[in-house]
Amino acid sequence: MPPEPEVLIAGTGALACLFAARLAAAGRQVTMLGHWRTGLRALRRQGVRLALPDGSQPAYQVHATSDPRRCAGARFALVLVKAWQTPRAASDLSHCLAPAGLALTLQNGLGNDEILSQALGVERVALGVTTSGATLLGPGRVRPAGEGTLTIQDHPRLKAVAEILEQAGFVVEYVQDAQALLWSKLVINAAINPLTALLGVPNGALLQRPSAQRLMAAAAAEAVAVAAALGVALPHPDPLETVRAVAQRTAENRSSMLQDVQRRAPTEIDAINGAIVRLGEQAETPTPVNRALWLLVRALREGF
Repeated sequence: MPPEPEVLIAGTGALACLFAARLAAAGRQVTMLGHWRTGLRALRRQGVRLALPDGSQPAYQVHATSDPRRCAGARFALVLVKAWQTPRAASDLSHCLAPAGLALTLQNGLGNDEILSQALGVERVALGVTTSGATLLGPGRVRPAGEGTLTIQDHPRLKAVAEILEQAGFVVEYVQDAQALLWSKLVINAAINPLTALLGVPNGALLQRPSAQRLMAAAAAEAVAVAAALGVALPHPDPLETVRAVAQRTAENRSSMLQDVQRRAPTEIDAINGAIVRLGEQAETPTPVNRALWLLVRALREGF
């Protein structure tokens, strides 16, 4: 039986590997819990490899497992799986998170915290948003794709968690209600990710195509309208300008959805554009562009 993990990460993908490397580099004992066999084998054999701009690729040892029983008693878990994997991650964590533990979700899309809370209880779940980016170059090998901020909804169990993250070099900010920030990220993801996946281009290429810019603007405007109908006050006065700024700042980055499509893996389209469509129907707010993007990405995936 391995020693009790100091930090448990649910996931073995790009962001999971980025966080694992940063935390391990800061001297933390890290366990990665997932079900991607190829990724687990690479992590066990070589650790997490971080591809840095200077060409170096330092490796950091982690414990990697698919068995939640080997993580029993975990006091702190970062949930960094894809949205479609959240139910399985919630089930895994229900078997290993300590009674007084805390699971912090930093995932894309809507509804992840609700799924986790149903399995773990609301007192053991914290909601956060990260603007950090990462590109998975191969199993257990990741390249940072833009430094960002961790914004976390205040929670009574967060102090120790935040200290661990800050010691690993992450910038942590607190808010009383993370829903507005979650929606802000949703607007950005809905406008950028499906178009990059459908066109097969990095984020910045969307700004070079007038038709793509029109679609970005329309998708973002619909998401903003749904948020307003639901009473969500977005933190940015001009969400479309924010979308453009993010696309420019991450111009060379391949979105997570594009990476999923290129790997012929499931995407998070249901939790992003699909969620906007579903909530738009509830709020009687039309979302034709988001619906088209949602169905096009689903059709693309169905062709694999």
